[in-house]
Amino acid sequence: MEEIKIGIIGLGYVGLPLGRLFSLKYMVVGYDINPTRIAQLNKGIDLTNEINSEDLEYVLTKNPSDFRGLFCTSNINELKDCNYYIITVPTPIDHNKKPDLSKLYKATQLVSKLVNKGDYIIYESTVYPGVTEEECVPIIEKNTGLKLNVDFYVGYSPERINPGDKTHTVDKILKVTSGSSQKAALEIDNLYKSVITAGTYLASSIKVAEAAKVIENSQRDINIAFVNELSKIFNLLNIDTNEVLKTARTKWNFLDFRPGLVGGHCIGVDPYYLAQKAEELGHHPEIILAGRRINDSMSTYIGSEIIKLMIKNNILIKNSNVLMLGLSFKENCPDIRNTKVIDLINYLKEYEINVDVYDYLASNSETFKEYNINLLDEIPKKKYDAVVIAVAHNKFKDLDLSQFKKNNTVIYDIKNITTETNKSIKKL
Repeated sequence: MEEIKIGIIGLGYVGLPLGRLFSLKYMVVGYDINPTRIAQLNKGIDLTNEINSEDLEYVLTKNPSDFRGLFCTSNINELKDCNYYIITVPTPIDHNKKPDLSKLYKATQLVSKLVNKGDYIIYESTVYPGVTEEECVPIIEKNTGLKLNVDFYVGYSPERINPGDKTHTVDKILKVTSGSSQKAALEIDNLYKSVITAGTYLASSIKVAEAAKVIENSQRDINIAFVNELSKIFNLLNIDTNEVLKTARTKWNFLDFRPGLVGGHCIGVDPYYLAQKAEELGHHPEIILAGRRINDSMSTYIGSEIIKLMIKNNILIKNSNVLMLGLSFKENCPDIRNTKVIDLINYLKEYEINVDVYDYLASNSETFKEYNINLLDEIPKKKYDAVVIAVAHNKFKDLDLSQFKKNNTVIYDIKNITTETNKSIKKL
């Protein structure tokens, strides 16, 4: 039996944890187009904070021909001896909120230069149903002259990584698998089953697995949109939304979702993938897009609420100073991709408000490159007109907010992490 050698294409939040897990049992060549990222990983440094230095250094190897281990490279030639290729590149949306599959196509083009007879190509990136077989497979067949299910096989195993979550790690999350044939499905399922302690679920087809991925996050998006709309209604009624939700949770089958900003690369993106495919087929997905509209509107809504509170507190809006605590799209995670906090910041700046942004987990260089914002190295000892808790990082839960307050300072707690009952603290 041929020895398994796995190539991971893309060493980000998905690819690196998966590559490290596989490398405990197999030889893994991890490829990323970013040479800086590769240099950091080879020093045992993961700036995504998904893998600690000790665990990363334990699996790293400088020899791609070893029996097992993780070899990180930006040289595609190092991938030539692999017989399994797993593609974990980002699939974002463009400025028109349409699926952007350009990175997926480029990764497929790259793999098509490497694949040999008998090889397996597995996709983990989020797509709409049909992309793997109808869009990616033709690229491989055209570039190689090989035929699907005769010369090579494909599969789809949607990533379920939860960035920043140290409990639900990749090995502890049930893995959905699928393949282009019965043989491929079983081979791919057995590969993942060999390292995923939580087990696997073999879907009946690749399209079913693709569809399951997009509805997982679309469902969450719609439920969050519902409680976001409730928060707007209860605010008009002068009712504490969090007290209402706390009370409703006493029923055994109440779904526990919280209001807030919905960003990131999954919940804020996946519904658009499903919507795109639906519209191609002539169906307008009303609930899915309504949920997206509500969630996308929350930055503007929160911004307007903050300004109203400042005006009520006799604060002059122009040239006022606001401290924004957190920029990443979720708590205890440095990931700033598609964060909706930036929309809130930009909304406040439209009123010529000075916004200081502090996020001790986010990368200042990445933040400046992506959003043209310089993060504070530390919070200055000064008083602000408003303080906004935008992200529920652990450090912010114990932060003494009084040190930043004037007599009329507005405190707006988007994430409901403050325990004070002071009416000066407004919660979403």
